[in-house]
Amino acid sequence: MPHLTRDLRLAGCGVPAPGHPLVAPGEWAELARPGAPVHWVAVDAPAAPGDRPDPLLVQAVSALHDAGVRVLGRLDTAHGTRPLREAAAAAERLAARYRVDGFHLDRAPAGRDRLPALLRLTAHLRGLPGGGHLVLDHGTHPDPGYADAADQLVTYRGPWRDYRWSQAPPWTAGHPPERFCHLVHGVPRPHLETALRIARWQGAATVYLTDRSGVRGTDPFDGLPAFWAEMSGMIGGPSPS
Repeated sequence: MPHLTRDLRLAGCGVPAPGHPLVAPGEWAELARPGAPVHWVAVDAPAAPGDRPDPLLVQAVSALHDAGVRVLGRLDTAHGTRPLREAAAAAERLAARYRVDGFHLDRAPAGRDRLPALLRLTAHLRGLPGGGHLVLDHGTHPDPGYADAADQLVTYRGPWRDYRWSQAPPWTAGHPPERFCHLVHGVPRPHLETALRIARWQGAATVYLTDRSGVRGTDPFDGLPAFWAEMSGMIGGPSPS
């Protein structure tokens, strides 16, 4: 496997679903803490035509910007089935209301058949004021052609029990670690360092590891893990460009 390194401090975190600032103000303050190893934070903000900007989210986003953290607007692609016009309009509203620095395209497709439509969407997003940084959240290794569609690919999103046996396909070795992100839930505290080493072994510079498991249909990535402080001390580094 490529990119093997003993230096865990080359990594940083991509935070896909922090709790709302009303219920988790301390988490947002931690993400904006100077020196926190955060590459990006995805904001799941209201983006319907009649919605108004959420003042608490606007304030939280401003604090992240002041701390130099990249803020991404979450955009659901519905595995590539969402109409281009609908997705583009939602992105435009996110950019106008929250001054995002890019977009986290959730439920991104992975098959070659969906690639042309996805490329049309990402080309449109690049032209928006906040379309500078794009993260495609496939949750698995997609067709290699997607590497040209975004700045970073989420190539693993799932439980620790599967992650510990996962492998990266050979084509990923042709790209630097800054191009890949892994999101892993259900990580037991004793295996935290092992999980970080797997990410680095597979060539992923951005990670998000949590001990939460998503029981009873909850999102395991909704909120910071109990070992956040310890993980923050083990990893760190500048946001990849």
